[in-house]
Amino acid sequence: MMIDDLPAEPEVDCDHCPRLVSFRDQHKQEHPDWHNGPVRSFGPQDATLLIVGLAPGLRGANATGRPFTGDGAGDTLYPILIDLGIAQGSYKAHQDDGLSMSSTRITNAVRCVPPQNKPTSDEARRCRVFLRSEIKHMKNLRVIVALGRIAHDNVLRALDKPLSAAPFAHGKIHHVDQYFVHDSYHCSRYNMNTNRLTASMLSDVLRAAQLNANRSSQ
Repeated sequence: MMIDDLPAEPEVDCDHCPRLVSFRDQHKQEHPDWHNGPVRSFGPQDATLLIVGLAPGLRGANATGRPFTGDGAGDTLYPILIDLGIAQGSYKAHQDDGLSMSSTRITNAVRCVPPQNKPTSDEARRCRVFLRSEIKHMKNLRVIVALGRIAHDNVLRALDKPLSAAPFAHGKIHHVDQYFVHDSYHCSRYNMNTNRLTASMLSDVLRAAQLNANRSSQ
């Protein structure tokens, strides 16, 4: 399949993963005002930096329709992005808060909300076509930040690399093909509450990624 033939985003009624479709449909009945569908990437496609998370949160992106918006992970991530100048405006946990991205794009390895925030390996595989497409269509992409091991593993697989080529470790920077892959623990509420990850640790990873992206684009 040629790059231009890869689907840029999943259809609003994407049916690749039956379990996720069923879970989505359940919440359409319970919360008809929520997004309840595949969540599109956020930020310009000509960005030099791509941040990859795990999957939409049930009351976060699944409800709001924007990655990392409406839950604890977004409450951590977006203020740091604003502080670093990666995001502009203010974050108020909804799509109409005026927040924008200039040289960075955000997506998830799995585009639909999974039960208990745990996609299966088969669901990640089925959804990987969209991550692969995302990377291939971002012509200026230089740096990828993987938030968590699952995101990291799916980035490597989207690049057709074995996991042994670049083992996950927080703060680690891998050179994979033409990309720098920066690893961070996921900014989930659990990781933040247990201090496995702190705002300072995440800021350090994102600052290093931003510097690498700026250097690579010069």
